[in-house]
Amino acid sequence: MQETVLLRFRDNFSIVPIGENKVPFGKWKEYQSEKISLDNCIYNSKLPQVKGWGIVTGFEDLEVLDIDLKVFSTTSEKEDFWREYLETLRENIYDFDNKFVVYKTKSGGFHILYKSKRVIGNTKIAKLKGHKEAIIETRGIGGYIFIYEKNKQSNKSYFEVEYITDEDREILWNISKAYNYEEPKQEPIKANTKKEYSEGVTPWESFNEQVDILDIICPDDFFIPNGGYKNKYTIIKRHGATSAHSGYVFKDSGCLYLFSTGTNYPAETLISPFYAYTIKHHNGDFSASAKDLYYQGFGDRVKVKEKEPIIIEKPQIQNTEFPIDIFPEPIQFYIKECAVKLQMNVDYMGCSLLWLISVICGNSFDIEVKAGWKEKAVIWLSLVGQAGVGKTPSIDRIIFPLQKINNKEIKKYLEERKKYDEFQALSKKERKEIYGESYEVDKPVKTQFIVNDITLEALVDLHQENDNSLGVFKDELAGWLKDMNKYRAGSDLEFWLSTWSGKSVNVNRMSRAGSFVDKPFIPVLGGIQPTIFNNLATEETKENGFMDRLLLAYPEAKADYYVDKEMDYEAIQWYNEVITKFYYDVKKMCKRSDGEIISTTVKFTAMGKAEWVRIFNEITDKQNNDEENQYLKSMYPKQKSYVPRFALLIHVFKSYFEEWKEKDIISADTVLKAEKLSNYFVNNAKKVKLDSTETLELKTAMKKADTTIEKLKAIYQNDPDFNRSKVAELLGISRQTIYKYLKQIEQ
Repeated sequence: MQETVLLRFRDNFSIVPIGENKVPFGKWKEYQSEKISLDNCIYNSKLPQVKGWGIVTGFEDLEVLDIDLKVFSTTSEKEDFWREYLETLRENIYDFDNKFVVYKTKSGGFHILYKSKRVIGNTKIAKLKGHKEAIIETRGIGGYIFIYEKNKQSNKSYFEVEYITDEDREILWNISKAYNYEEPKQEPIKANTKKEYSEGVTPWESFNEQVDILDIICPDDFFIPNGGYKNKYTIIKRHGATSAHSGYVFKDSGCLYLFSTGTNYPAETLISPFYAYTIKHHNGDFSASAKDLYYQGFGDRVKVKEKEPIIIEKPQIQNTEFPIDIFPEPIQFYIKECAVKLQMNVDYMGCSLLWLISVICGNSFDIEVKAGWKEKAVIWLSLVGQAGVGKTPSIDRIIFPLQKINNKEIKKYLEERKKYDEFQALSKKERKEIYGESYEVDKPVKTQFIVNDITLEALVDLHQENDNSLGVFKDELAGWLKDMNKYRAGSDLEFWLSTWSGKSVNVNRMSRAGSFVDKPFIPVLGGIQPTIFNNLATEETKENGFMDRLLLAYPEAKADYYVDKEMDYEAIQWYNEVITKFYYDVKKMCKRSDGEIISTTVKFTAMGKAEWVRIFNEITDKQNNDEENQYLKSMYPKQKSYVPRFALLIHVFKSYFEEWKEKDIISADTVLKAEKLSNYFVNNAKKVKLDSTETLELKTAMKKADTTIEKLKAIYQNDPDFNRSKVAELLGISRQTIYKYLKQIEQ
């Protein structure tokens, strides 16, 4: 590439030198937040190792759709796909060729470039049936593309990339998602409690084979516009729609795929003829729909057999008491004293101490699990319990020393900021008269490291100035968890999943430059009530892995009577001093290079490594065990990250009490303690799942009736040994009222 052209690219983008196999050359991550200098640009262009140049995506809102046609084996397949895909984009996005920049890649694929305030990280959008690699994916934050300066396929060049509207980006993504293969949506039929099909073709299978979905949805809901018949699909349009079309009916599967959300049919999912028929004629009742089709003659006339009773799988729960023996003995004694004399909860205190250690350690320590795999001890903790059982007092008793240091840092900043603002308000003459010729007041840096309610933008801003860690402590996690259900591009959920994994995060703004944290470390701690937690723990947050990262403590906590025992003030003072010294010790040990924290890496001893390998393999056995509870299977992979993190936290705190002896190696004993802690959280997850299942069963029984006594009767008929306290809570009545109603029911 000519030097003048290269420098023009450098002026318009953040560019990166590319070495062998299209791999970025040098420390390319720096160019995600700032451009390469002119000198480095020219210097790198002359190196023989540099084989070309790339454009950093995500920088200044650049996003690129990468269409990888290598998944096809023949040229005709590649050309047919690209022709059809491009034609569809042009039909649905007004003036497509003048809004997007398109370049052909060396391998025969294509790059579609545009800018958007909605840019996110690299995302796989579509994968064809029978293929392992994605055919359409994005290059966004944290990505790059190779420059093909002579392969322009559109009216505009690299130097004319412009912002597109959110609507155009949504259409672009929706059309691309339509090429993603997934099994057609086929809701399960609720089996009759007494009979079930024993053999033959079911009514819904027969219906899907014989009926064209177009006969179901047209002309009542949709129509086929002019030119709607294509080689691989038929275009349909909703009556009254302003867009070019509302979706497709694919000829190979016979299924419907909608972009539009303005109908009774779900968008962005494959819909079979049976599914569409059920929605249209039976309001989503699949059992009624199947029965209807059977009487119409669909499906084999089959014999029926008695259905085996359903056995509900319930995980076996072992000990759920917090293992305080993972901590040094003086700390164990202090926790027990608080439990006995201040009526604090051991589980809540133990979890709070883990969070405190995590906040203090931050980016200053990491653990090398094996070559190429390091973990930092970020933990998320949810303390589950009814209101009034002492969650907040137990938390405060443990984290108070850290909060005190945090408050001190806030006050210090406010004082320094006041001085800075007063100095800035003075004229040059006044500054000289009051302070002298060369006196300056530097702008203060925020050193607050614990936050409660805060926006993501403010959180990232603060973390930029506190790069070791930023702890989030919320009395109630309900608001935080609600945001996790908003799984959309650029959502809070994506941000938090990245921070848990230690991936860099970037928050873009409409008004000014975005914020970027290369090494986020944000431990989370908070309390929540069981019923609220069960309502917020959705299938979506379970499927995307968020809930599996959340460590749960759910002790048998109840309100206690007053205890006439006094806590020793010296013990409280001792604990406060221990934690304060621990904080400042770690702060002094923090290593930096060029302003960045260099973590102290801790490794396993030989025996510690052997125990870790055993634990890893035992977790793997549970993942592969067909008899293991399905709810927990997705949780186990996260424990493979949490066990090393627990080991690191336990080890650092232990090393502090031993005057930092052997602080770089983790013993087998510490690994065993980490395993014990992992088992504690797994068993609590089982307990929460059982509680959630029980609550769901009770609510289902309650739906069968209207009045309170009728609801109670339905619950009693379903299970005479039901949980009286839980039902009282769900019905909003007292246990005494339940017993009164039960007497009437039993008569």
